[in-house]
Amino acid sequence: MKKILLSTLFASIAIFGFSQDDEVEPTCYQKYATVFEKRGAHSIADGTYDDVIISFRKGSSADCFYGKVTVQNSLIVKTEIFLKFEDNSYEKVDRIYKHEDDAIGIINGISKTMVTMDDELINILFVSKIKPKKKSYVRAKEPDFDL
Repeated sequence: MKKILLSTLFASIAIFGFSQDDEVEPTCYQKYATVFEKRGAHSIADGTYDDVIISFRKGSSADCFYGKVTVQNSLIVKTEIFLKFEDNSYEKVDRIYKHEDDAIGIINGISKTMVTMDDELINILFVSKIKPKKKSYVRAKEPDFDL
């Protein structure tokens, strides 16, 4: 009985110890999503935006690139999504989507997720529309009086 309890105790300590070392760094998409969630975003008017971030996610990895997108009737135009090159030229994002007919709306500055046939997840992030950081109150110092 003592051996079983001792073995269980060591196993629990080992599992707890190893689980602390496996902290995963958040992806670029997760970092941006956190900012949008905390600050919110202004509404997105129709037009072409050349200052968006395009996030491509697959599994636990994510890549974020600058790009250009057209918004029409408050929806993303799937055929008007472009990635930006270092020389400021653009290349069209050419993907086949699982739900080709679905409208891609924008909620709080982030597009609904587009899913490709390869199970790649794509989101458009309108970073220029993030609301400014809210003002913070100035916290008073703790009293330090000689009594």
